[in-house]
Amino acid sequence: MSTYVIDAWAALGDPSRRRIFKLLAERPQSVTEIADGLPISRPAVSQHLRLLKQARLVQVRSEGTRRIYQVDPEGLLALREELDEFWGKALVNFKQIAEQETE
Repeated sequence: MSTYVIDAWAALGDPSRRRIFKLLAERPQSVTEIADGLPISRPAVSQHLRLLKQARLVQVRSEGTRRIYQVDPEGLLALREELDEFWGKALVNFKQIAEQETE
């Protein structure tokens, strides 16, 4: 079975997925633990986690019969690198605009 990779930013566009991602940033958790802290069902949490995994934002490991989800550090690093790139470009543009206004 091939895994379809989706854009991480698109995956985080959904408020429930963002909340799940924030919970996992605090500590690794099972689906049950995540669902207990949210107003959505365990099956819905599982669907969101599947999408976050496809976006390479979370990893899963087995602990006995439980599946434990955690933030994927490589996926998070990729998001950080994109933000740094956006920020760098924005600062360069801001500097150019500021210099033009002082002329």
